[in-house]
Amino acid sequence: MTDTDVPGLDPAALTAWWRATLTTDPATELAGDLRGSLIAGGKSNLTYRVGDGARTWIVRRPPLGHVLATAHDMAREHRVMTALAPTTVPVPATYALCSDDTVLGAPFYVMADVAGTPYRTADQLAPLGPERTRRISEGLVDTLAALHAVAPEEVGLGDFGRPEGFLVRQVRRWSTQLERSRSRDLPAADELQRRLEGAVEAAAAGTRPGIVHGDYRLDNALVDDTGAVAAVIDWEMATLGDTLTDVALMVLYGRLAEVAPGAVADAGRAPGFLDEDAILERYAAARDTDLRALDVHLGLAAFKLAVILEGIHFRHQHGQTVGDGFADVGAVVVPLLEMGLAALPARP
Repeated sequence: MTDTDVPGLDPAALTAWWRATLTTDPATELAGDLRGSLIAGGKSNLTYRVGDGARTWIVRRPPLGHVLATAHDMAREHRVMTALAPTTVPVPATYALCSDDTVLGAPFYVMADVAGTPYRTADQLAPLGPERTRRISEGLVDTLAALHAVAPEEVGLGDFGRPEGFLVRQVRRWSTQLERSRSRDLPAADELQRRLEGAVEAAAAGTRPGIVHGDYRLDNALVDDTGAVAAVIDWEMATLGDTLTDVALMVLYGRLAEVAPGAVADAGRAPGFLDEDAILERYAAARDTDLRALDVHLGLAAFKLAVILEGIHFRHQHGQTVGDGFADVGAVVVPLLEMGLAALPARP
């Protein structure tokens, strides 16, 4: 823990709230005042490890400044993880949600500090060897299939979203978000938006509705010492919708690592990690589904990720990011948009 000020976290205010709120659960009983430190790696919501000198927990809150509407919803993250706790999908235990902005300046929630590594790069995985790396990537795919197999209504998430018209609303949502973060001309974004608007309705015919994570990749999972996924984290974009959007985004992250090595997570390039075809085959077998027509989903995944990164780029330009690794984010946006255009057929 650090004694220095941590942006977005007031340890004294958090301690006072904690003692007034988390008084009945032995899992959150304090042995002393809280201290906290920012966990590096996140480029959206802020994640802190807080502790009392004896134990540690995790606190999540929205980023500082320029928070887009409908994004960074702490209540959604807290709700979906709490609902999934009794399923086979590994998630951290949740302890409390605070909607009172006066405590930390924004809503936040508290969850367990799960032991595990969010592998991000091929260099991190390489020392584990190809066999363990393969098991890790297999577990990543299997966990996503397990998530998509959960019936939302059986875990109290029947009203968590509206699967009908999901793809159409996604194009509309990310187009709106782009306009709110636009700080430069992006003609490829306008073209990709136009093509998606003409393609998503037909693609929706093959929708498999379910719980969507919204940003599923290896560094949004904590992997334990055996190579198993101990917990899936970062649920800020979770909803009910077309589950193939999760598959497409996971594939897109792998492709992006080949186009922009060093600028994005490249764990998929590690020896032993399942390649794109193997990932799709394993998921398709687990879910008994056809993944031969993912072009529109891939185009949408590229558009969505480009808009998210453009928002991060906007916040970095305005001095509203916390931590390292933001300077090169803007350079990835155009290659992403071009990948999305390449995935979709051209139309007049």
